Amino acid sequence: MSKTGHLFVAADPEKCVGCRICEYICAFEHSGVFNPLRSRIRVVRIYPTINLAITCRLCEDAPCVKACPRDALTQSEETGMIIVDEDKCNGCGWCIEACDFGALTLDPDKKIVMVCDLCSHREDKKPQCVEWCPEEALSLTNRVILAQRARIDAVEKLFKAMLPE
Repeated sequence: MSKTGHLFVAADPEKCVGCRICEYICAFEHSGVFNPLRSRIRVVRIYPTINLAITCRLCEDAPCVKACPRDALTQSEETGMIIVDEDKCNGCGWCIEACDFGALTLDPDKKIVMVCDLCSHREDKKPQCVEWCPEEALSLTNRVILAQRARIDAVEKLFKAMLPE
């Protein structure tokens, strides 16, 4: 793995309005239907006004891969993507429970785990959830960029707190 980490889709909760277009476009891209149950990204409402889209973070030493009793999940060393061997997966859900982010789901028909693949099957290799998000709340990032953004946000909040009113 590179020093900066693998790219993954991240959501900005300050921009996400909970429209769920990301869920619909993901389901359509992968299954040909506009059904959020077939999506590899999930929008979660945390409070009445806070929404957050959740998808695979391509963890280093992914807990989901380690938890699979059938070795149905593997992780690409090159891209970090989680690869599902549908012939081995029996839908037991151990990988779903092991995910710290709640990013894995079960296909409602096949009963096989689904995980974000960053739309790698597309010729342009662009995640469609990022492309179609009307609020630009989704971005392709890595853990280093995300940590830098968090530090900048913390400093901005500190300065605002120090300013006299």
